[in-house]
Amino acid sequence: MSGSFWNRFFGNRGGAPGLVILALVVLVAALAPLLYPEDPLNSVARPLLAPFAHEGFPLGTDHEGRDIAAGIAHGARVSLLIGLTAAAGAIFIGTVIGAIAGFYGGWIDEALMRLTDAAQTVPNFLLALALVAVLGPATWSVVTAIALVSWPATARVVRAEFMSLRKREFVVACRAMGIGDGRLILRHMLPNVASSLVVLSTVVVSIAILVESALSYLGLGDPNTVSWGSMIAAGRPVFRTAWIVSAIPGFAIVITVLGISLIGEALTDALNPRSRQR
Repeated sequence: MSGSFWNRFFGNRGGAPGLVILALVVLVAALAPLLYPEDPLNSVARPLLAPFAHEGFPLGTDHEGRDIAAGIAHGARVSLLIGLTAAAGAIFIGTVIGAIAGFYGGWIDEALMRLTDAAQTVPNFLLALALVAVLGPATWSVVTAIALVSWPATARVVRAEFMSLRKREFVVACRAMGIGDGRLILRHMLPNVASSLVVLSTVVVSIAILVESALSYLGLGDPNTVSWGSMIAAGRPVFRTAWIVSAIPGFAIVITVLGISLIGEALTDALNPRSRQR
């Protein structure tokens, strides 16, 4: 990327902090198997050790004697994996539907937009909850559910972009040269939508992390993996006496979503300088 891109990115006050936060979360997730090779679901010490009070357990332990720091590190892997995978699925589905609707228009656009309206009739979280309840609590079912409820916003953005692009001179010229619809969409129109998709993907990833945490909190996450949401739920029985057990994973969720959101705002400025009205 050009220097002007990075100048605009770091010119946004949230760009550098957001990048640092996300880099730290990714680093913790990458080093989790090395720092904590044992299963984070195992009990390893006396229950409810206070944070920063015992060597080897910097964040203390929960009421079952599980290392909170190990849970945070391994939970970062789960949150990032589900967030990125579900977001990729949602972006793909939304892009395909939005591109076809915006490119062809007419009855095809009408039918796909009615499908999009139908998908938005039920609140996203309730629909994801129902899907996971039907599919069963597993990582793949959570990813599938989040992807299937998160695509409508992408579809609407891509449709609007394609409806604008199909009237542009370069599209008319491509049609006059006999370029097929598939090649025109993939090689000439879709790259012009890439910047919007990059920014939108940060929003979808943040939503996916929040939805996954909420599902895990309700006991619908994968029972064989540790999740920040399940860690919050595990702290409910002792919340009045040891609120820190739930607060630490809650803070991890907030800071991760904040970092991604800050990056999204900075990307908006960097990829679309006209959005900056200062």
